[in-house]
Amino acid sequence: MSKRLMIYLASFVLFIILLSGSLFVVKEGEYKVVLKFGEAVRVVKAPGLNLKIPFIESVSKLPKYQMTYESNPTSILTKDKKPIIVDNYTVWRIEDPEKFLRTVQTVAGGVQRIDEAVYNSIRRKLSGINYDNIISENTERGNINDEITRDVADALVRDNYGITIVDVRIKRTDLPEGNKQSVFNRMISDRQAIAARYLSEGDEESRKITSKADRTATELLAQAEADAKKIIAQGEQEAAKIYNEVYGKDPEFYSFYRTLQSYVTTLQNEPVILLPIESPYTRILLGK
Repeated sequence: MSKRLMIYLASFVLFIILLSGSLFVVKEGEYKVVLKFGEAVRVVKAPGLNLKIPFIESVSKLPKYQMTYESNPTSILTKDKKPIIVDNYTVWRIEDPEKFLRTVQTVAGGVQRIDEAVYNSIRRKLSGINYDNIISENTERGNINDEITRDVADALVRDNYGITIVDVRIKRTDLPEGNKQSVFNRMISDRQAIAARYLSEGDEESRKITSKADRTATELLAQAEADAKKIIAQGEQEAAKIYNEVYGKDPEFYSFYRTLQSYVTTLQNEPVILLPIESPYTRILLGK
């Protein structure tokens, strides 16, 4: 092999090495960071083939897709002084790789900042809520998750980490094993006390309603009796008036009518009566 051919071959190999060292590919779902002596000089965001200076510049990648970070279970004290174990996860992504590189530099560094922000927010939120409300899935839990997500997102934006928080969710809020039974017993006692109070209030309200109904019934009966007596008195007065008018028009007939009325009263039970022959009853009965 001639010396010239060897030079050509060496030059070609060197060219291939330089070419391979100067090209890099950016794929979907990733950022490529070009480093010069360990310092980031630019970030390539669009997919495709790109160039760098071989041996001087190197390339590292950052994920563009959403990532999920699951925190370690953390102990937190609630408003009513109950220690609970909180387990949560965070969905996040790198939104601004330049800011991300200037501040946290690596995914591990970003996760550390997220973990700190999430812990501070969860501790602050849950320490202001009673345990009963935290474990209620249909009331407080949804609101707490939304509030923590906004709180953490605002904190990371404020610190210019280049990170976007998509969602923070509490997966589990458990009591420590040593405290579960005592807390459950206290919760049962509290519920029984609430039930007893409701029953007592119900009984008191029932007594009030019954007493009011009885008082109203008594008043209605008294009013009805008073009205009845008034009507009876008016009837008797009207009857006496009629009797007087009739008596004034025909005293003999009135005397006869009153005698007949007395017969009806006297003879109701078919008694045996002895009457003198000269008595008015006898004369009327005999037609005299």
